[in-house]
Amino acid sequence: MNYRTIWISDLHLGSTQCQADVLLDFLKHNDSEKLYLVGDIIDFWSLSKKMYWPRDHNTVIQKVLRKARHGTQVIYIPGNHDENVREYDQYVFGDITVKNSDVHTTFGGKQFLVVHGDEYDTIAKCHRWIAKLGSEGYDFLIWINRFLRVIRRWLGWQSNFSLAAFVKFKVKNVVQFISDYEVSIVSTLQDQGLDGVICGHIHHAEIKDIGGFLYVNTGDFVESCTAIVEHFDGTLELVKWHKTESVEDHNLAPINSTDMPDYSTSFGNAE
Repeated sequence: MNYRTIWISDLHLGSTQCQADVLLDFLKHNDSEKLYLVGDIIDFWSLSKKMYWPRDHNTVIQKVLRKARHGTQVIYIPGNHDENVREYDQYVFGDITVKNSDVHTTFGGKQFLVVHGDEYDTIAKCHRWIAKLGSEGYDFLIWINRFLRVIRRWLGWQSNFSLAAFVKFKVKNVVQFISDYEVSIVSTLQDQGLDGVICGHIHHAEIKDIGGFLYVNTGDFVESCTAIVEHFDGTLELVKWHKTESVEDHNLAPINSTDMPDYSTSFGNAE
């Protein structure tokens, strides 16, 4: 598929939790004029504890660099797991431009702030040790989930079950955190003359209207394997990617369409 713009975030390369095979499949079958890497692309938190860099993680970097060389405008917006890169704001590395934030204008003239989003997370901003502890717990759930997927596949059940996502939406405090995060971003930005925000950080993909302000979250390539895309008519779409054998298997089916006529959400290769 060809798009005007693609946004992906929270790849966590350098972590055992990254679904690099699905990510590579997505990058292989989707091209765009502009590609945003919306933070937590390289997980320096994980790399500081254990050196983990398999071949497919290296291939992801090579694939992105190749896209940049062949004309895709690639913008890297660092997150909290790769915050070291923020020191290089406005630098260009291998045709990839680093920006701590950016304003993207859609084909229809809508303006969106593009930012990782940890700046609006009070825990990540003010209580770094709690954020790191939470990251450890999250990694543990993802690790367990790898074994659960094997068991569920053996039993013939749906194998894309996410234990971490299940826990997030069963724990009241976590659900409240997601809501507070969304409200924090919207309340901070909706008076700045923007039409919306496109962010990542909390690993919860979403496109929704909050008081006339469009909140868009890219999700991740750890659990959900989701991305946000802009079509050439300016329409934004949420895509969930499942690795398949051929591009013909990647069919789009609409879900949860928003009330705003210029935007829609859908899942790629819906099961």
